[in-house]
Amino acid sequence: MSDAKKSSTVKGAPKLPEVQQHLVRPNDPVIGTIVSTKRCTVSDRSASYVRHIEIDVAGTALEGSWRAGQSFGVLPPGTTPSGKPHKLRLYSISCPTGGETGDGTIISTTLKRLIDEHWDDHTLYLGECSNYLADLQVGDKVELTGPAGKRFLLPENPEDHNFIFFAAGTGIAPFRGMIGDLVKAGMPSRVDLFMGVSYETDLLYDNEFKELAKDYPDRFFYRPAISRHLTHNQSRYMYVQHRLEEDRAVLTEILKSERTLIYICGIAKMEMGIFRMLKRILDPESLAQYLKIDPSIGDDPDQWDRSMIPRKIKPTKRLMLEVY
Repeated sequence: MSDAKKSSTVKGAPKLPEVQQHLVRPNDPVIGTIVSTKRCTVSDRSASYVRHIEIDVAGTALEGSWRAGQSFGVLPPGTTPSGKPHKLRLYSISCPTGGETGDGTIISTTLKRLIDEHWDDHTLYLGECSNYLADLQVGDKVELTGPAGKRFLLPENPEDHNFIFFAAGTGIAPFRGMIGDLVKAGMPSRVDLFMGVSYETDLLYDNEFKELAKDYPDRFFYRPAISRHLTHNQSRYMYVQHRLEEDRAVLTEILKSERTLIYICGIAKMEMGIFRMLKRILDPESLAQYLKIDPSIGDDPDQWDRSMIPRKIKPTKRLMLEVY
């Protein structure tokens, strides 16, 4: 191996499993049946409309075909104003491998209704697919495709790794599935779950994660971050990177371990705040296991911006990134 290749080797890089992709394509979707749809915010007082939706895919090519971390597609009915069919939308799978019931028949996702205004005339804008899917009732049919995705997955040997999961909003979906897989395996690894939302009422699957923290007090650590108000355990407004900073006394050593993998999922731009914080709390050698940074961008992370990803700031195989 050349010296150049040796210097670029990332210690502890995971081996990801081979997965099936695109078994069901948009030109020949399968039909799923809604079996459950419910709010999954911690409180009904939340201003966000987020639903956990379960779909029966028994007897279709999607049955038992996915792994936690992948996505499936939804084809909303009807056409655009120009007469074209609505485009496929992808949604992260929020259940473990094997689905909600373990037999591969029930797939699920975490869905937020998109409700906004048109900027030009301030009339109401409703996201076509999110509101279609959220409106469906138990027993309704929906056209599905997938699965999709091969990078945002647990490794083949999860017991050999620690996991740090950063989620913002519905970015929690793949982590709910991955954590479910780890639970089925007896929680063989340390998991630190960061959950970022605007208000405490917006926390998703909060009770599930609190119960897991009780069940696995030495292996599962739930770290909410609330950005727009103070809570009983927050002295300041926090995004997930601020929670990382606050808990750095414990997490810096975890991050330095060759076992540790980082996963980030949520709204675009969240990754830059995390990258900047990693730069601040890690020594250069430890940081290089997660990010390859071009020296030309300088040493001040406040000067970094998203346009530098991935040309100047490139995640390594120990940092999985999925933002939208």
